[in-house]
Amino acid sequence: MWEECVRKEAARRAIVDKELASALLKMSQRRISFISTVKLNDLNAPIILSESYEALREVCEALLAVKGYKVYSHECITAFLKEILKDDLIAAGFDRYRKIRNSINYYGNVVTKEETLKGLKDINELAGKLKKHIMV
Repeated sequence: MWEECVRKEAARRAIVDKELASALLKMSQRRISFISTVKLNDLNAPIILSESYEALREVCEALLAVKGYKVYSHECITAFLKEILKDDLIAAGFDRYRKIRNSINYYGNVVTKEETLKGLKDINELAGKLKKHIMV
């Protein structure tokens, strides 16, 4: 999958960019901080989960920046996590929440408050594991 991403130019080598990584990590943290101020309910649960995924994606993009890659597809982020970072669990977790986010954003699917609480916990754990790979 990763080689296909590179072949189709959905992923490419880039200059290592620690400043970009730092900025992305800060934005991710701002997003998480904002989310923590919102009282979660069934009405806003899909929005909160979607935004939480965006925070996780920003951590992934920070990792890509310090590893010298630029990726233009969320699916290729999954491929990077699996094939380059060699972490099947993180890749599977990221991809799970990518699909849930897509179902919310593109198909109007709804998640419950309970599903969102589990997602927030999982996403926080995934982000924490990814941050261990980032030196800025």
